[in-house]
Amino acid sequence: MTFINKISKFFPNQAVSNDEMEDYLGKIKGLRSKAKNIVLRNNGIKNRYYALDKEGNITHSVEDMAVEAIKALEKQGVNLQKIDLLTSGSASPDIQMPSLSCMVHGQLGIGAVDAMSATGSCNSTMWALNYAHMSVQTGKSKYAVCVGSENMSSWMMSKNFEEESTHLQELGENGYVAFEKEFLRWMLSDGAAAVLLEDKPNTDGISLKLEWIEIKSFAHLSETCMYAGGLKDETGRVRPWRSLDQKELLEKSVFSLKQDSKLLEKYITKFGGKFLSEILEKNNFSLDEIDFFMPHISSMFFKKHINQSLIDEGLEIPDEKWFLNLPNVGNVASASGFIMLEELFNSGKLVKGQKILMMIPESARFSYTYALLTVV
Repeated sequence: MTFINKISKFFPNQAVSNDEMEDYLGKIKGLRSKAKNIVLRNNGIKNRYYALDKEGNITHSVEDMAVEAIKALEKQGVNLQKIDLLTSGSASPDIQMPSLSCMVHGQLGIGAVDAMSATGSCNSTMWALNYAHMSVQTGKSKYAVCVGSENMSSWMMSKNFEEESTHLQELGENGYVAFEKEFLRWMLSDGAAAVLLEDKPNTDGISLKLEWIEIKSFAHLSETCMYAGGLKDETGRVRPWRSLDQKELLEKSVFSLKQDSKLLEKYITKFGGKFLSEILEKNNFSLDEIDFFMPHISSMFFKKHINQSLIDEGLEIPDEKWFLNLPNVGNVASASGFIMLEELFNSGKLVKGQKILMMIPESARFSYTYALLTVV
């Protein structure tokens, strides 16, 4: 069995309000965004955190925030020297190599450990959690830490789009970048969260027994929806940055994060509802048994669509069971699930016997994670 015994989080700097966002991210070619108010009106986010100052300097790397989140576990009594497995997930790792877990390990100042890193999009940290869960469950690890960390704001800064905007103006266009890139500038946040997994529950206080994790990719049913480091061609395939020349890399903001909002709306809830129906049957479990439904959503816009997808499958979760903190902390990509879990775990609201169902969808190529936790 696997138990989550401690959970911590770290947010960089102070919360940033909607009115302050462009003070940090900047204006592309000095133009105030046309998309910002539309996107914010739909996503319902009021505050988020940026690992930036107003001069555009990065104050915390992904590695730094992961380390801070793990050190916050130490303040809760976790002995970092006992860690025998360190796993991490991120959609925005600082560098391509070495891996994030190895970089974090190097900064922690602890002894030799097993290490694993997962990269991708919003499911990255859940993949890392699944690895840690299996390692503890099989007896390979006894004291595992899993951390999710994101620095999305550095991708969203105006300087990353200036060359493309200049190119558009030279072509006689208005200098506004495509909505698929602009859309995400007003969605994302920075931060990190970490969990300690052991094969026994806490002797004092509560723990979360990890009943099961179910993960499935539906990449075979749709073209890529969200991506970075490439260009999508007319066939829907993504050309990697290595195949592009320097001119294309700059003029088309190849390393910016892009999302096809039409594909997102078409598929993100469709696959998730069907998958959950399969999971419930497989595990002989009813939604009536859950006390908290904890979905990671990028926008409050999708709450009603998720609910409808469940109803379409003959499933429904009462509104009072939903637990969300998106409006207050923003969309922290793969760290969002842990950040929600930390808030609930340390809230004092949980009592033994309650069950939490986590749902983490990933729009990059449409994959989903569901995890069931029991308070013990």
